[in-house]
Amino acid sequence: MTKTTIIAAVLLGTALCTNAQIKTNEGISYLMNQPKDVSADFSDLANTYFFADSLASFDTAKGEGKVKWERYRIAPRQAFNTNGFWPQKQHMLDFPETAYDNAPELKFQLRFVSPRTVRITMLTTPIEPRDNDADDIMFAAVPKSGDTSWKMKQTAATVSYSSPYGTIEIQKYPWRIVLKDINGRKLTETRTLADNDSTQVKILPFNFIKRGSDNSRSINPVFSLAPQERIYGCGESFTSLNKVGQKVQLFVTDPQGPETPGMYKPVPFYFSNRGYGVFMHTSAPVTADFGKSYIGTQSLYMADEKMDFFVFFGEPKDILYEYTEITGKSPMLPLWTFGTWMSRITYFSQEEGLGIAANLRKYKIPSDVIHFDTGWFGVDWQCDYQFAADRFADPVAMMKKMRSDGFHVCLWQLPYFTPKNKFFGELLDGGMAVKNACGSSPYEDAVLDLSNPKTVSWYQQKIAGLVKQGVGAIKCDFGEAAPLDGFYHSGKGGLYEHNLYPLRYNKALWEAVKQNSKDNEGVIWARSAWAGSQRYPLHWGGDAATTNTGFIGDLRGGLSFGLSGFSFWSHDIGGFVPETPEDLYRRWLPFGFLSSHSRAHGAPPTEPWLISKGLTDAFRESAEMKYKLMPYVYAQAKECSERGLPMVRALLVEFPDDPGAWLVEDEYMFGSQILVAPLLESGKSRMCYLPAGKWIDYQSGKVYEGGYREISVGKIPCVILVRDGSVIPHAPLAQRTDEIRWDKIELKRYRSADNVKCSGILYRPGDEAIEIVK
Repeated sequence: MTKTTIIAAVLLGTALCTNAQIKTNEGISYLMNQPKDVSADFSDLANTYFFADSLASFDTAKGEGKVKWERYRIAPRQAFNTNGFWPQKQHMLDFPETAYDNAPELKFQLRFVSPRTVRITMLTTPIEPRDNDADDIMFAAVPKSGDTSWKMKQTAATVSYSSPYGTIEIQKYPWRIVLKDINGRKLTETRTLADNDSTQVKILPFNFIKRGSDNSRSINPVFSLAPQERIYGCGESFTSLNKVGQKVQLFVTDPQGPETPGMYKPVPFYFSNRGYGVFMHTSAPVTADFGKSYIGTQSLYMADEKMDFFVFFGEPKDILYEYTEITGKSPMLPLWTFGTWMSRITYFSQEEGLGIAANLRKYKIPSDVIHFDTGWFGVDWQCDYQFAADRFADPVAMMKKMRSDGFHVCLWQLPYFTPKNKFFGELLDGGMAVKNACGSSPYEDAVLDLSNPKTVSWYQQKIAGLVKQGVGAIKCDFGEAAPLDGFYHSGKGGLYEHNLYPLRYNKALWEAVKQNSKDNEGVIWARSAWAGSQRYPLHWGGDAATTNTGFIGDLRGGLSFGLSGFSFWSHDIGGFVPETPEDLYRRWLPFGFLSSHSRAHGAPPTEPWLISKGLTDAFRESAEMKYKLMPYVYAQAKECSERGLPMVRALLVEFPDDPGAWLVEDEYMFGSQILVAPLLESGKSRMCYLPAGKWIDYQSGKVYEGGYREISVGKIPCVILVRDGSVIPHAPLAQRTDEIRWDKIELKRYRSADNVKCSGILYRPGDEAIEIVK
C-alpha cells in the first residue's frame, strides 16, 4: 500500500467516523442530501425501546388520556445458527430512579375534525410541544375539532367513536387503535407485541425509541397491512404507484430525474384501497416501510418525536378532498398558464427571445409563454435578479412587445448563492443564510434561510422588482438541499426544516409574484415541494432523461403527485437532457399537451422547426388539440381546484369500484372524461385497459368496449378516448389564449348510440360557478 493510499484511507475513515452517528443509510456512508433512512435507528441495540402497552386513563368526553409505555431493550437471539433480535423487558438504570418513570404514561388524544376525519396525537415525552397550529405553514387554516357527528360507545375493553363513514376503536389492553368502515369491517389496526409468533419477533410493534447517543426520541407507528391491500400517494414518486412492497423515503432530495426512488416532492400522505387515508403531520424525515420488511405491516419510521396523524375515511375522491381541506387546495390558475410554454437551456438574449416568439407565430404553433432559463444574468447560473445589460438592451420593452404578441415571460432563479455571487457577503453578514454550528455557512454556498422573515422580505423585494417590470412567472428551481445539520432562524434544526424548505420557498416566491402582479396572479414553476405546497402552484416533474425510462418515470411521478393532493403538474416534453430523439419527442408531445400545463424544455434544440418539418407539424397538431380543448381544460381545472383532484388523474380515482383501475399506472384520465394512454415505446398501437362501459376514440370516432384492448394510435401518436356520454366543450382554434372565442364554444357530444344521455361541465373566465351542460 502506498503512502498516498494510506493517507486517503485514514482521511476516509475519519470522514466515516465523523458522520457515523446520524448519517448512515443501510450501512452505506451518507452523502450530503441523499435520502435519510430513519428505519436504521429502530434496530440499534444502543437504544431504549418503549412499546405501547395499555390505556392508562381516558376522558371519553374530551377524547384525551394517557397510554402506558413499557420499557424494553433489543438483544440478539441465536436460533439454529441464525441471529435475530428479541425484545426484553427492562427495568431502567436511570439515576436518580425517583426522578424518572420506568413505564411512562404519556398523552394520547383524539380530535374529530369532520365526519370523515380524525386527528390522532401521541407524545413520547411529558413535555408538551410548543408547535402552534396557527403558525404551521403545512395547514391552510387551523384544523377544526369538535365535530359532533361522532358518537361514543364504551365497554370494559374498548372505547369507540363512530360517524356515518367509519369507526375508530381504542382497545384498552393491549393498547391498540382499530379503524373500521361503516359496516364494521376492519380496515387496519396498530400492531402489538402479542401479534408476533412465539419463535421470533419479525417486526417491532408500535413503539418509540430513546437513543443511546443523545436521548433524543423518535416514534414508530406500526399498522397492519391486509392481503391484497394497496397503498398510494407519498408525493411525486417515480416507482410503482402501489407502494406495497416498497420502502419509501419521505425526504426531499434532488434525484437527478424521475428514474430512481428519490423524490423532489415527497408528501407525508397516503391512502389505501381499503377506504382510509393518513396524513402524517410532520416535516421530519419518515421512512415508510409498506410491507417491504414484513409483508403484514406498514411500519412508519419517523424521525419526529411525536405522532400527529389525520386519518380519513372514504373513497379516493373523498380522502383527497378531506386531506386538502387540511393542507389546502390548489388555487385556480390564469388561463394563459394552460397554454404552451417554450423553453430550452437557455435563451441568452433579448434578440433570441424575441426570435423564438416570432417563430412560434410564424409556424402557427399556439403558445403563451417564453421562458428564459439560467442565462438571462450577466453570468450564466449566477442569480443576481438583473437582466444582463449587454444582451438585454431594454428588457421592459422586450416584455411589452411579447405581451402585445400574446406572450408572458417566465424567468429562472434559485435560492443558493455561490461565493462569487455579489449577494454572498450580504446574506452571510445580514444573518439571512442558514448557519452551521459555529455560526458560519454549512456549505460553500449561502442558502437562503426562508424561516427568517428578514430573508423572506429581502428575497421578495428582489422578485417584486422583476414582476413590476412585466415578468409573469418565476421558475422556483432547486430547494431540495436545505442543510440537514443547519441552524435556522425558526429555532428548529435541519431535521425539521429540511423537508419544510420547499414549502417555505414555494410560498415566499408565489406570494411575491402574486402581490406584485398587475393582475394579482400568482404563478410559479417549482421543482421541489412538501405537504401544503399545492397552495402555491405550479410544479413540474424535474429533469427527466430523454429516454423511454424518463418518459414512464415522469408519467408515474405525475400520477403519484396527483394522488397526493396536487391539482396541477407539468413535465419537460421530450425529457431534459441530452438532446431528445425525434421519435421520442413525437410520442411525448400528446402526453405533454394532455397535462394540465405544457412546456417544452431541455437541451437544445427544443424548438421543433430546428429539428424537422415533420416534428414541427406534430408539435403544432398536439398544441392545436389542447387549444381547441381549452374550454374543457379550463372547466376541469376549476373543478380540480375546488375538490382537491388532479388534472392528470390515475384511473383508480375516477373508477374506485373497478379492481382493474387500481392496477393501471401507464394510462390516466385527463380530467374526468378523457382517457389518455401514451405510446411509451415506438410503434403504432398499444395494449390499454378500459374501465367498464364504452369509450369513443377522440381521433377516429371508433367505439371500444371496456376491458383490455389493443388500440391503434391516430395521427397524433397516442390513444385518446372519451367516456361514453360526455359533453366536451371545444373552442375555435386560437394562437393565444387571450384570443379564444368563448362566445363560439361548440358542445361536442361523444356517445355510442343516439339514446345515450350526455353531460359535461363548462367554466369560462369571469364565470361565478361551474355550469353543467348537456
